[in-house]
Amino acid sequence: QVQLAESGGGSVQAGGSLRLSCVASGASCIAWFRQSPWKKLEGLAGINPGGGYKRYADSVKGRLTISRDNAKNTIYLDMNNLEAEDTGMYYCAAANCSGMWYQLQSESFQYWGQGRQVSDPS
Repeated sequence: QVQLAESGGGSVQAGGSLRLSCVASGASCIAWFRQSPWKKLEGLAGINPGGGYKRYADSVKGRLTISRDNAKNTIYLDMNNLEAEDTGMYYCAAANCSGMWYQLQSESFQYWGQGRQVSDPS
């Protein structure tokens, strides 16, 4: 059983930056997903337990960075050059690394956090 707890988030300021954190029990492949009002659940970025292998959705490449600090059991999602379309609920999820987690499809992830809201203040 993997437990996940997200923190961070807040208001989206166009052009600004935001960091989300996910504390995960156990070493797993971890990904961040976003659920927005106008899109289905979207896989954004994923990382392997060692942190040396990362995958990004094409739509966020260059703006989002996933990283992890295993000493703190924490996975981060840094978002830069924020857009209104970044609004939504963000979830971190854990997967068995022997599966196809790198495709960033929600079906491959067995454990989910409660989510954090990132909002457009306008």
